[in-house]
Amino acid sequence: MMTRLRPLIGILLVWLAWCVTGVALAHDPDEQVLEVPEVAVHAERPIAASSQQFIPDKEILLQPQGRPAQILRLIPGFLAVEHSGGAGKADQYFLRGFDADHGTDVGFFLDGMPINLRTHAHGQGYTDLNFIIPETIEGVEVHKGSYLPEYGDFATAGVVNFRTRDVAREGVLQGAGGEYDTQRYLLMLSPTKDRVRTLFAAEGFYTNGPYQNDNQYNRTNLLGKVTANLTGRDEISLKATFLHSKWDGSGEIPLRTVNRGVLDRFGSINPYEGGHTLRTTGQLNYHYDTTSGGQFFANAYGQYYRLDLFTDFTLFLNDPVNGDGFSQFDRRVIYGGDIGYKQRAEFLGMPMIGTVGFQTRVDDVHAKLGTQTLRVPTGTRIDSDALTLSYSPFVKAEVEPLPWVRLSGGVRGEYFTFDVSNRCATCAERPAGQKGSGMVLPKMSMILGPWAKTEFFLNYGEGFHSNDARSAVAFGASPLARARNYEVGVRSRPWGSEGLELTATLWRLDLKSELVLVGDEGTTEIRGATRRQGVEVAARGQVWGPFYVNGSFTWTHAEFRNGGAIPLAPEYTAYGAAILQWPEGLTSQFQATYLGVRPLVEDRSIQSPSWITFDLSERYRIPVKLSHGRLEAFLFVQNLFNTQWEQAIFAFDSRLRNEPAGVTDIHFVPGNPRTVMGGLAWYF
Repeated sequence: MMTRLRPLIGILLVWLAWCVTGVALAHDPDEQVLEVPEVAVHAERPIAASSQQFIPDKEILLQPQGRPAQILRLIPGFLAVEHSGGAGKADQYFLRGFDADHGTDVGFFLDGMPINLRTHAHGQGYTDLNFIIPETIEGVEVHKGSYLPEYGDFATAGVVNFRTRDVAREGVLQGAGGEYDTQRYLLMLSPTKDRVRTLFAAEGFYTNGPYQNDNQYNRTNLLGKVTANLTGRDEISLKATFLHSKWDGSGEIPLRTVNRGVLDRFGSINPYEGGHTLRTTGQLNYHYDTTSGGQFFANAYGQYYRLDLFTDFTLFLNDPVNGDGFSQFDRRVIYGGDIGYKQRAEFLGMPMIGTVGFQTRVDDVHAKLGTQTLRVPTGTRIDSDALTLSYSPFVKAEVEPLPWVRLSGGVRGEYFTFDVSNRCATCAERPAGQKGSGMVLPKMSMILGPWAKTEFFLNYGEGFHSNDARSAVAFGASPLARARNYEVGVRSRPWGSEGLELTATLWRLDLKSELVLVGDEGTTEIRGATRRQGVEVAARGQVWGPFYVNGSFTWTHAEFRNGGAIPLAPEYTAYGAAILQWPEGLTSQFQATYLGVRPLVEDRSIQSPSWITFDLSERYRIPVKLSHGRLEAFLFVQNLFNTQWEQAIFAFDSRLRNEPAGVTDIHFVPGNPRTVMGGLAWYF
């Protein structure tokens, strides 16, 4: 059943045999490695905003590893849910009043390489994080808002940059299993750790999920990274990743079928939903430190991506005979990079850091949308090539005019060119044309303090998201949608650097052009201007001794400037985690995640229910002496109290085969029931 995982299973057996026979490795078996991390903010001063933070790798280690997107709930106000009735497709993201769909208004990066996909067949900014192996992540940099000149497209609500480690302090061989035939295997090691540092990782994952139509989600991930110092002043890093996955989805099911007893919550109307994807990336990062306190940096990347997706939202609404299944195909090559220079100096006696840089990116896309029945194509609606180029210079300055005043600001320029050609002469939609568009984006921050271990923040920044090239070339369309961000906040450590860190942020975001999901088409459309505003409070750090907490609460009001509600925008979100490091090598984490009521239509007449779920994580260092290395057992229990909840949820028209006409109804993906997964890891 798991053909693609068999090589990894073989590797596991070889390495376990090596462990048993006692081959010597340089390792102290008594070394205590699993420790709850210090959760201080690790960022170069000045910090741009109170909502800026760094999530360390040891917190990531305590998260279930089946879905990399689960890491995001460690970020205050950030939630990610499954979107298609089973794993495989990109998650749905929520942040600062955005249902960001699959990534439209949140910029995602891996070591500075963009992950969001422009002009994607399934949604602008589509972001599939499943090519990330969580154990390879050293930490996650979070920058909410548009206050940093280094980030451009999609960085409206914020930016998430996953930072990979250079080496694994220990090699790890891991096997895990759980309910619904879930299996995960991991191998990660660093053959060299000195002047040349290497990191290699392989992951295999399989699950059927709780659905009556087995998910059959199969994922294979590979990562290789080499980091070296050519001289005493520079560093070069080469990294490559590979992802291949395939799955069957159960789709979003109409609520009326469950209420009538026609369908189980985990049932499916069209068992032929699903797809498969492939993504390969290559990245080079280089920097050189000058003798005068400057740094030259240059980065380049290339990606190849492929997706075949089969979905069915409206069932028999448009075609009562064959059904409304449609297919989306995406083939693309992406390449780009950045270059720049950073200099530390004094200006009129004030310490400062100045940065100048230039970024460019090319997306060469072939996207196709058509109809299908049982995954057999029956027609084509759109078949086009889209070439999008962006050029982005930026300057940034950070200065400290007084001991209690720090200023950070800059300007970013953006210029895009769109070139769309039609490949289908008989299609109903034949987008074609060329267009160029640009904008200038100012960004500024002021940090006051510290006073009594407390700092205050005032921020303004303009960001944007690009629109789908096929829409951008249309007459009268706006290719780039500007966003204006305002923020005031406070950050405090009243009990010192080892104690709790408290933050509170008041923010507003105005967006010129909203992208809204069209449920009966499975696409997004450009809508009017919107305003979001809210409050975010968070606490994280050590309470006492081995006890740590991480919690947040957010309130958001999101609406179109005409007064209508923004569909799917959550008003309240909350997250809480308590971490306790027990004696004798046991670490426990108890988590709660809450998503409040969301309007599903603009007049708020249909709303989603709220939900709260609880998770439990345990990691235990097994007190067994090995000739080398150590063993660790782990257990993840998701939805501990077996709450009935909904993940993705929408309101639109659909029609069952026996219905005379379409019906406006709630369509949802059920949240997973209580799920247990455990395993064993050998650290060597």
